[in-house]
Amino acid sequence: MIKFLDLQQLNLSYQKQFQEKMKLVLDKGWFILGDEVKSFETNFANYCGTKYCIGVGNGLDALVLIFKAYIQLGKLQKGDEVIVPANTYIASILAILQADLVPVLVEPKLETYNINPDLIEEKITSKTKAILLVHLYGQLCEMDAINAISSKYNLLVIEDAAQSHGAKHSVFSNHSQFSATRNPQPETRNASAYSFYPGKNLGALGDGGAITTNDDELAKVLFSLRNYGSEKKYHNEFVGINSRLDELQAAFLNLKLPCLDADNDKRRSIAKRYLSEIKNDKIVLPTWDFSSNHVFHLFVVRTDNRNDLKDYLLENGIETVIHYPIPPHKQKAFPEWNNLLFPITEKIHDEVLSLPISPIMTDDEVSIVISILNKY
Repeated sequence: MIKFLDLQQLNLSYQKQFQEKMKLVLDKGWFILGDEVKSFETNFANYCGTKYCIGVGNGLDALVLIFKAYIQLGKLQKGDEVIVPANTYIASILAILQADLVPVLVEPKLETYNINPDLIEEKITSKTKAILLVHLYGQLCEMDAINAISSKYNLLVIEDAAQSHGAKHSVFSNHSQFSATRNPQPETRNASAYSFYPGKNLGALGDGGAITTNDDELAKVLFSLRNYGSEKKYHNEFVGINSRLDELQAAFLNLKLPCLDADNDKRRSIAKRYLSEIKNDKIVLPTWDFSSNHVFHLFVVRTDNRNDLKDYLLENGIETVIHYPIPPHKQKAFPEWNNLLFPITEKIHDEVLSLPISPIMTDDEVSIVISILNKY
């Protein structure tokens, strides 16, 4: 069986280092916001080319805290509208709602699965104050077009980068600025939210998340909000929450971060093989310009009969996953949206299937996947 993602094998090469780090943390006896968290925040900020990294409990909290911090700073108010792609994972929308903001769904492009910049302006009203981008499957959104819209309407740009660790926006290619964590217009004060869920390109051994930003004021509020709204113990300036990156998970992430670029390169090399060698008219391959704007957290194909293809691959020893079977507006959690029509989003959710792709896949395994798909 070619597993979709073999987490045990993926982490095996770090096992000895993990054990050494665990002993180090145990020996220090400092388990909350200690040296490992501070070290990871510095390392990840440097990697992303930002001034600040704030380690938090998970990716959802990262998004919620960004919105709440902007509300605290007066740049957002409860009830403001936030543009968000209609085909995102539900966490993006939950974050907006949990901050008492209003999500406004916008269709994606069928070619890239990311939000369609051409459809954003028609959804902007006097209450629209931010755009939440989702770099779905590891491919960056069309940042130049979206930044132009944000500048025109004075909108915040907030990024859900949970799947795009290490993706590079070409604007920054000469400065090693990674992901879309920084906006080409320095006056636009934005932030990016990351998840370190175990299956991510940079994955912990449990939950974890982070926020990156260049905004001094935002960072100051975020460092406090994640820790009960307290900058100094027992002195609470804000109504905060408890969402702190775990010291042990930070230690593990510190070990894995130096390997992220090489891991992403391996993912891209597999994606290039899939794109050049899968030859089957029944299967629609993703669109990619072969730049560093995609880190292939997922390699997603489309087909008219998704379940049939999934069953066929499983019968031939290839495990796949559907990301995601139900679009947000069709979820029972949102009955007020169930009658809305988003045909492109619905088509994507009806047809997509994620193939195995990871840094530990062998060339032979990739060849088998290609061969089986070409026989479908």
